[in-house]
Amino acid sequence: MKPAKKTKRRQHNQMANSKYSEVAQAFTRRTDVSFGGGKGFGSGALKVNGKIFAMSSSKSEFVVKLPKNRIDELLTSGIGKRFEPRPGMVMKEWLVLADERVDWIQLAKEACDFVKRGEP
Repeated sequence: MKPAKKTKRRQHNQMANSKYSEVAQAFTRRTDVSFGGGKGFGSGALKVNGKIFAMSSSKSEFVVKLPKNRIDELLTSGIGKRFEPRPGMVMKEWLVLADERVDWIQLAKEACDFVKRGEP
């Protein structure tokens, strides 16, 4: 049983990493966006003005930073869940996408605009 579960998780991670690569590629021409760098939290993240707006978590989940009210809308729609980097530490402006049919690039653009504006 466990090998099948690991294989399924590995396939999900590979697909998520591929989709995240597409998102990163979509931002490569923007001079205000950087990709990667650093260690630990945020390594391999997309940043605008030095601040993370999208990343792939350590579990290969696609995570974006959006206003809390937008996160609430997406949660209600069943599109994702709040990002919890460790148990009990829920991030109110960070969303893990659960629905892979969602346009990751569009949500990353929305996240980039939000972070670039620097709204609290």
